Amino acid sequence: MNGSESNGTNATLPDEYRISLVVLYVLVFIGGIIGVIMMSTTLMSNMRSITRVSVINLLVVHVIFLLTVPFRVYYYASTNWELSFIFCKLVSSMLHVHMYLSFIFYAIILCTRYLAYFQWRHRLEFYRDLHAVIASVTIWVIILAIVLPSTVIIYGSGTARNNNQCFAFGIALNNTNVKVLNYIICVVVLLIWLVLASCQCYILWCVCRKHGKLSLAHQEFWAQIKSLCFVLIMLICFVPYQAFRIYYVCTYWQGFEKVNEVFLAVTAFSCFDMLLFSGSSVWRPSYNKMYKMCCSS
Repeated sequence: MNGSESNGTNATLPDEYRISLVVLYVLVFIGGIIGVIMMSTTLMSNMRSITRVSVINLLVVHVIFLLTVPFRVYYYASTNWELSFIFCKLVSSMLHVHMYLSFIFYAIILCTRYLAYFQWRHRLEFYRDLHAVIASVTIWVIILAIVLPSTVIIYGSGTARNNNQCFAFGIALNNTNVKVLNYIICVVVLLIWLVLASCQCYILWCVCRKHGKLSLAHQEFWAQIKSLCFVLIMLICFVPYQAFRIYYVCTYWQGFEKVNEVFLAVTAFSCFDMLLFSGSSVWRPSYNKMYKMCCSS
């Protein structure tokens, strides 16, 4: 992840790109906060479910990232970084930490739901609530004590310091090791998404074949639609950036820096997942009612 942001500063970004980035991050912040608040009211039971525990941890990831978004908005709007260079690296790296941690938790949630479909649920439940808490605390101790500090220290280590600039770490892509690391991460993410998407399509096809025209009236179908939403969020928010990333790292032309910034901003829209799923309790009953009125004989 070292050097995965553009080498240019916001001062070199055209005004239309800076304005667009400000608008994108403001939308991310507002939608993310609303989604977090709405979703937090629905996660108060069944702490033994691995899926629910993963969603709670995903919620925490979003909250930590959203705390750094105002600083991004401030920088792109003011064209000047007046805070410390270490804090700049922290804010910059958090976008990538958020993206990859969200991807990992999405993958865990989907794998759990896929195994549950094949009736292996009894192997995927915590025996006690305490076990779920211990597992979550262990994950966050590793992240906060090891992964995040090392990321902040190594991130942008080969970049010249400028107190008026931030998010200018792309020069590290001239390092062959950094390029190889980026290639590996991008390929792994794309392959994992492809496998998850293929599994989801197969399961959804099996459900539709099983229930036929009555699929929309079955809980099993809607459970798979929720899983499909996770796959689509990954497709919209993460896959385009990872695909572009391969080309960007390969060519590393400064003209692509502004495009890279926009792709990075799009990854932050994964925060809208909580808004989508917390609102499903509203739109799904209405849809079922309309379906029964219009389509049932």
